[in-house]
Amino acid sequence: MALDTIETFQNFIAGAWEDHADTMPGINPATGDQIARLPRSDRTCANRAVAAASSAQAAWAARSVFDRAAMCVAIATKIDEARPRIARTLSMEQGKPMAQATGEVAKAADGFRLASELVKQMGGQTLPAEDPSKLVMTLRQPRGVYAVITPWNYPVNIPVEYLAPGIATGNTIVWVPAPTTSMVAVELMRAIEAAGLPEGVINLVIGEGATVGDEIVAHPDVNGIGFTGSAATGQRIAERGAGKPMLLELGGNGPVLVFEDADLDRAALAAANGAFSNAGQICAATGRVLAHRSIVEPLAARIAKHAEGYVLGDPRHQGTTMGPLNNPKVAAKVAEHVDDAIAAGAIVVTGGKARPDLGSAMFFEPTVLTGVTPTMRINKEETFGPVVPILAFDDDDEAMRLALDSDYGLCVGVFTENISRALRFAETIPAGIVNINDGSTYWEIHLPFGGGSGTRSGVGRLGGRLTLEAMTELKMITITRKP
Repeated sequence: MALDTIETFQNFIAGAWEDHADTMPGINPATGDQIARLPRSDRTCANRAVAAASSAQAAWAARSVFDRAAMCVAIATKIDEARPRIARTLSMEQGKPMAQATGEVAKAADGFRLASELVKQMGGQTLPAEDPSKLVMTLRQPRGVYAVITPWNYPVNIPVEYLAPGIATGNTIVWVPAPTTSMVAVELMRAIEAAGLPEGVINLVIGEGATVGDEIVAHPDVNGIGFTGSAATGQRIAERGAGKPMLLELGGNGPVLVFEDADLDRAALAAANGAFSNAGQICAATGRVLAHRSIVEPLAARIAKHAEGYVLGDPRHQGTTMGPLNNPKVAAKVAEHVDDAIAAGAIVVTGGKARPDLGSAMFFEPTVLTGVTPTMRINKEETFGPVVPILAFDDDDEAMRLALDSDYGLCVGVFTENISRALRFAETIPAGIVNINDGSTYWEIHLPFGGGSGTRSGVGRLGGRLTLEAMTELKMITITRKP
C-alpha cells in the first residue's frame, strides 16, 4: 500500500474527532504492510478525555433507565448496519478469518441489546430495620467515570463487555484500545456515534498503554476501572488505580483434563477448538491438556487430525480458517515456548514451526506436543498461540497436582463419565469456570466470567447482570417516620 493512500485515524473526545500530531503505524499482521496512521496520544489527550467524561456524567446519569436502554438498542442497530465494514477491518487488522470476525461483530451488537434488557430489571430492596420508625431501602447508582482498557484478541466484543453495561447504568467512559487493533476500535466508535450518543459519554483515546492507559487509571477523576489483558499489566493497573473499584479479566492457562473414561472424540474436538480458534489467542484457550497416560497417544492423534484440517493463510482469503498471530511479541513467545519444549524432550506430533512463507513472520502452524513435563515454560506460562501441549498423568491424585500447579485460575475443562470425579475436580480447582465434558472456552455473554481468588487470572466477574452490578454502587437510604 502506497504511503499516500494510508488512512489517518483520529481520537474521539467530547463528541468530536480530532487528529494528534504524533502517530504510530497500523500494521496488517498477515502481510507486514502498514495500513494506517494512528494517534500516539499523550497524557494531555487522556486528561481531556477524562474531563469530557466528567462533564457529561451527571446529565447522562440523570437520563431515565429506559432512555439509556433505548440508546443501547440504537447502538446495536448501528453495529448491525456497519457489520460488513467493521468485520473487514477486524479481519485485516487483527488477523482472524472473516467468518470469525463477522461473528464477533454480531456478538457485540448482542452485548448492547443484553445490557438494554438487564438494566431495566435492576432494582434495589427494602430491608427490615430493628428501629420501627425506619424505612430502609437500597438503590443502585453509577460509579461515575470509568477507565476502560481493552486487548487486541477480541477488539470488538471485549470492549462491549464494558461499554454497554457502563453506559446502560449511567457511567461515562474513557476507552483506550490496544494499539494494534485501534482501527477497528474507531469503526466501532463510528457506529456508536451514529446512534446519537451524547458527547462525552464514551471517549476514545488511541495510544500506548504505558502512557494514556496509565494516565486514566491513576486519574483522580476516574471512579472505576475495567481492564482485560495480561496478568502482568493487570498487576500494574491494580497498583496505579489502588482504591478504585476494578474489573480485571486477566490471563489463563487453564488445563483441559481428559480421563481414561472420556469420550476422546469429543475431548479432542473441544481441545482443538480451544487451541486453534483465533489462532489460540484466547484467555480461556486450551493452554495445556492433562491426559491419562493410557489415552495420550489416541487423544494426541485425534487433536492432530483436527490441527491438520486448519487452513493457515491470509484471513481475507476465502477458505482460510486460521490467520496469523497479531503481533511480533506474541509470535516470539509462541516460538520460544515450542522451541523450549522441544529442546527439553517434547515430541512434535504435528506443526511446531513458524511459516513466514505465508506472508509474514506472524504465521505459526497449529501444533500438538506430547512428552511435555511440568517444568517446561509451555506448561507454566500462558502461551497465547495455536499449541496443544499434552502432559500425562497416572491417577487422579497426579492429575489434581498437575491441575493445581499453576499461577492461573481462569477456565478449565474436565472430560470424564464419572460425575463424582468431575465434581471433585470442579469444586477443588481454584478457577472461575469449570466446564464438565466441554472445553475451557465455553462461555456465553450473560454468564459469569472471571478468575479464581488467589490466582493471577483477575478480580471480579464479567457477564450479564454481574457487570452491571459491578459498574454500579449500592446506596442505602433510610426514612424516619414521624411519630
